[in-house]
Order: sequence, then C-alpha cells, then structure tokens
Amino acid sequence: MAAKDELAALLQAADIEIDGGDPWDIRVHDERFYARALAHGSLGAGEAYMDGWWDVPRLDEFFTRVHAARLERRLVRPAMLAQVVLSRIRNPQGPALSRRVARRHYDLSNDLYVAMLGATMQYTCAYYGADGAGLTLDEAQHRKLDLIASKLHLRPGMTVLELGGGFGGLAHLLAKQHGCRVVSYNISREQVEFARAWCGGLPVEFRLEDYREAASDPASYDRVVSIGLMEHVGPKNYRRFFEIVHERLAPGGLALVHAIGGNVSKTTTDRWIDTYIFPGGVIPSERQITEAKEGLLVLEDWHSFGPDYDRTLLAWDANFRAAWPALRADPRLDERFYRMWRYYLNSTAGAFRARVLNLWQLVLSRGDVPRYVPVR
Repeated sequence: MAAKDELAALLQAADIEIDGGDPWDIRVHDERFYARALAHGSLGAGEAYMDGWWDVPRLDEFFTRVHAARLERRLVRPAMLAQVVLSRIRNPQGPALSRRVARRHYDLSNDLYVAMLGATMQYTCAYYGADGAGLTLDEAQHRKLDLIASKLHLRPGMTVLELGGGFGGLAHLLAKQHGCRVVSYNISREQVEFARAWCGGLPVEFRLEDYREAASDPASYDRVVSIGLMEHVGPKNYRRFFEIVHERLAPGGLALVHAIGGNVSKTTTDRWIDTYIFPGGVIPSERQITEAKEGLLVLEDWHSFGPDYDRTLLAWDANFRAAWPALRADPRLDERFYRMWRYYLNSTAGAFRARVLNLWQLVLSRGDVPRYVPVR
C-alpha cells in the first residue's frame, strides 16, 4: 500500500480526509509528508508541519479527532520503543538532565510569555468553572489563584514552600493578599529574575534551585504548594517528590499539587513534544501519583477540571497570534517557530478536549487534619 493510501486510511478512522472540505481535514503541500509521518510517527508529522509540508484550518479540531481515535497507538515505530526502553534504564528527569527544559522552554523569551499569558503570568490551567462562560483569560487565572489560596485555608503569618514557582504570580498573591512568607524553588533563570522583580518588597524568597534541594532545607512549612511541576518530575522521582512534601510539611499542614494527568501510566512522552517543547516531560497517571504518595500523605481532596485547559490553551493561542507581528522581530522566533508553537498549543488543546489529558488539583495532609472542607 502506498504511503498516501496507508495514511489516508489511518486518518479516515478519525473522520479526517486529505484535501477534504471540513476544517479539520488536512491540506498536503509536499508529497514527502506521507512517508515521513508513517516512518517517524508524531515526530515526523510535527516536523513536516513545522516545515510547511501540510496545513489544516483548525489544528485543535484535527487533534481532537486524532486523540479521540487513539491514532498514536497505530503509529508505533522502533524509535518510540527505544525511547521507552531508554527511559527505564536512565533517569531523564534526574538533576543532571532536568535543567534541559528550563534552557529549551522556560528561558526562551519573557516577551513571548508576557504577550501570551496575560497580566497574571500564569503558565498553567486557568479555572473558568461551571459558571465561567463569560470570563476572560485573566479573570479565570485570578479565579485559579484564589481557588488555590482558598483550598490551602491560609492565615496571616503562615509559611509556604513552593516547589516550581513559575513567574511568581502565586507567591505574590500569597504574600501580598494573605500575609504569608513564601520560599519558592525554580530552575528557570528567566522566570526567577522576573519573579524577584515582581515580588520586590514582599516576604518572598526565590531560590534558583531544583525542587530536590528543598530536601536539605531544615525548616518546616505550614503549607506546601506545587503548580505545574509534576509534569517534569518523572516516574523515577515521584516517590522522592512526595517524600520531600512530607518532610517539609509541618504538623497539621496542607499541601496542594496542581498537575496535568493522564489516563494511562507512562514512562515517556510524545516524541515531538519531548524534542521541541518539554524535554524529559512525562504526564503522571492516577495510579502513579497514588502509589508514589502511599504511606506518606493522606488525600483530602481530588478536583478535576481538564476541559478548562482546552479553553486556556486556545486563549494563549489567540494572544500569541495577536502578538506575533511584534514578536517576530526576535531572531529566535522565526516562521518555523511560529508553526511549532501553534502546533504545540493546539495539539495540546485537542488532547484535553478528547479527554486524553486531565487537569488535577490534589489537597494532601500528613493525616493529622481532623476535617478538611473541600473548596470549588
């Protein structure tokens, strides 16, 4: 069977046609695309898109169908199996390799993130909620930050340990509005510099260190919070992550973990995402999380709102497209980057819409909280 016919048959299973009339149908500009996608799976398809070999009017709708039909299971190639084997031998998220994602992704361009993320500088899922149809991205991100603070049941003077601090938005809120003292760990130099400037004069300390360095911190904290870090921790390190949370959490304390979650336990991620977006990233499953925290922490609440990430990603994409005429002046952000970035945002939105990916917030304790009242 010719490569075009084979790929067309695969796509047909997802209700996608080549040169069809629906907005999720693909338009092929270079016939080499077919062999490249079949030979290299998602990596080949993604690179071909970056090179302009194919297009689709609605990337998000295309990927919703691709993920819903589980086409990735039909495109397993030897290189993908080798990636799985290698991940079981080494620790791709160990201290020596973990900083790749900071250099490749988080230290890319603060101008890009300012334009894309909006006033809150939140690079994690916004919380629109059941009544949030009319909310803007900034309003939904403020709602997410307030939700986290409410779930932690804060009081002035509390100490908070933040594992993975992003651009400092949560630390700013906890210190300024709730009177907390915050210590935040982050391996992204650009994010830490931004956060220190933003939180100047507040009782917040940003440490340019890996989250594992918190293990040697002699202090205990009333609250421990981790927003968007678990995706970079890796299966070999999940247990140690929760051990650090347990060790640093004071008696009667609460921890909150906000993370993307998957329905299947994996040791690797999509090859295109690993190569171009989040090196070493792996999405944890329910089983991986619960096994890793077993015997250490009590699960007080588990809140799932993955569909809100679909909407968040589309809002980021709209901001990115609007800002592109100014952003493209940066020589690092060329046309190939533009196509790569939109592919990343929309393919991820499709994965959330197809419910392949979820967004979870877990509240945990050491088992010494008499009664936790969930917040929504």
